[in-house]
Formats: sequence, C-alpha cells, structure tokens
Amino acid sequence: MLYIVATPIGNLGDISSRAIEVLKSVTVIACEDTRRTWQLLSSLEIPRPEMISYREGNEEFAGNRILGLLKSGVDVALCSDGGYPAISDPGFRLVRSAVAEGLELTVIPGASAVNISLIMSGLPTSSWTFKGFPPRKPGALHRFFADEAELSHTMILFESPFRVSPTLKAALEALGDRNAAVCMELTKLHERIERGSLSELIAKFEGVKIKGEVSIVVEGKRREKRSHDDE
Repeated sequence: MLYIVATPIGNLGDISSRAIEVLKSVTVIACEDTRRTWQLLSSLEIPRPEMISYREGNEEFAGNRILGLLKSGVDVALCSDGGYPAISDPGFRLVRSAVAEGLELTVIPGASAVNISLIMSGLPTSSWTFKGFPPRKPGALHRFFADEAELSHTMILFESPFRVSPTLKAALEALGDRNAAVCMELTKLHERIERGSLSELIAKFEGVKIKGEVSIVVEGKRREKRSHDDE
C-alpha cells in the first residue's frame, strides 16, 4: 500500500493520530527532505525506518524504486516537508504511476495551506481554484492572472515571501482592484492575515520583508445580479 500522508504545515499538534499510526507502521518512508522528516519522526518518538529521498529532480529514479517496493508487497508512506504531497510538492508522478500500475494507495488527511487560506481570507468559498506557484517572468505572470479575469471563482496561490509585492501588482493590473488576502505563517505562533483590496495590500507590503510561507487569495469576478425579467 502507498500511503499519501499529510504532515503539519507549522503546528505539530495538527498531525492526526492516523498519520502517526501509519508513520510508525510502514517499512519505508519516502519524503522530500529526509532530515526534515526525521525531525518530525523524532519529535513524535517514532523509530527511524528506511527512508528514501523523493524530491524534485530525482522523481523518476526514486519513483521507480518505490514502485518496485510496492510491487514486492512493502508498505510505503509518502510525505512532503509540510501539507499534502503532490500539491505544489513532489508526489503527483508517483501517484499517477501507482494508479497506472493498479497498485493500492490511500490518502491520510491533514493540514493544508490551501483550505486554511481560503477560509481565513473571508472570500467566497462556494467555488474556488488553486493555481500553485505563479511564474516569475513579468509577461507570464500577467497572463497567469489574465487567464482568470472573467471567471467568478476565488483564486488561491502560493508565493515566495520575497515576491509578494510584484505578484499583487500583477494581479491588480490584470484583474482590477479586487478584494484579496495575504496569509502568512499559517498555524504557527506568528500567524498573520492581511485583508483588503489589492491596492491596499500593495501599499501594506511595499518594501516590507516577510518571513515564512505565504498564500495569496484573490476574489473572483463579481457577477451582476440579473433582473426579474432576465430570470
């Protein structure tokens, strides 16, 4: 069985008892950073099992090794540095290969910056999309937002703490001055959410140094209410 295990994004208390049970029981843990995962295991007093580095850059090689273990009957847990594997972290290729091979897999739920950001933003939650990390080049970044300009769903993305200001400016240019939220250090001691229009947030973050993980949530295009005759 391949276990896709969500791990805490900040607060260790968010790990589930089911995730702990799986991490204790599997023969092999495949992870993005073996040192980071070993710290997690140590804090949970879980004996170190065999560990495989499964990260961007070695996914094909490590993935083939993991598939071989699964085919031989070995249980493997896959985890990232925080949150869900395969969500803006390595894991999708392994899951796709396991599905193609007809191997058993299951997800052990846990903390996700995507859902937490959406709820904490105060923006509509009925329809939303997660866009991952945006491109860095100005032209591609503009298109990244322009593609969403006519859509009414709330948009969630991850961003480097060093690029919050230029990303907000690109969003304003492509989408207009919509409501948004910048979510920082979610679940951690210094959790901080800044809400407002894109122009207000740009003013708040201009020249400001940010630490830690950042999620940005942007309101979708507002739909005009239809008249009674239209209905």
